[in-house]
Amino acid sequence: MVKLSDTSTKPPIDVDKGQLKALTKQYQDRIGELNEILRAEKKHSLLIILQGMDGSGKDGAVKKVFKECTHFNMDVYAFKKPTDIEFAHDFLWRVHQQVPAKGNIKIFNRSHYEDILIQRVHGWIDEKRVKNRMEAINAFEKLLTFDNHTTVLKFYLHLSFEQQALELQERIDEPDKSWKHNDNDWKEREHWADYRRCYEYAINESQFSWDIVPVDERWYRDYLISKKVCETMEAMNLQFPVGSKQ
Repeated sequence: MVKLSDTSTKPPIDVDKGQLKALTKQYQDRIGELNEILRAEKKHSLLIILQGMDGSGKDGAVKKVFKECTHFNMDVYAFKKPTDIEFAHDFLWRVHQQVPAKGNIKIFNRSHYEDILIQRVHGWIDEKRVKNRMEAINAFEKLLTFDNHTTVLKFYLHLSFEQQALELQERIDEPDKSWKHNDNDWKEREHWADYRRCYEYAINESQFSWDIVPVDERWYRDYLISKKVCETMEAMNLQFPVGSKQ
């Protein structure tokens, strides 16, 4: 049973920052190489889900971890408030349209889990619907995994309350980050404890496990995510296809 308050948001004190940053560079390069094979082979796909509080560094994780990947077969989709058309369908309708085809990597910046997070925190859905949606999410991810050879990696970017305040303030103070500023982020911060509770529910009730990634130090975030992605892709045993004979 995961309890987020028992997990540090910082790296262990005994880790060698320089060594881990060097390893991160190796993982980044290898992910780029493996992505080319994934694209050519077209037998597997990779779905990466990034969830976390506002300011937890989802955009930065994408930029850093996948910096050596070609954009031909990799895409990022950020889930926002559903449109009227999306609201008229079941909550997974818009999600299923965004999953990766074979040979592709798709990154969800926020995801279908928002429908048991923000909606639950604000009381827009009752607990019965939360339970039903959680069951639907598990079935959905199982379908992707076993029916379409899609590997699903889920990362919870674990940010401290104190660090979030610094990150949100930077969006006010620093010109190159001001485009990210949203007054509503500060209002959502007031629901910190409720979001934590709902995240713990989603993590603990998931059929497929989550990686809890401490993100107060961004270099450690990059190391952990790139390591996991690289090792996962290596385990796919990807191979360039043999060209047809003329």
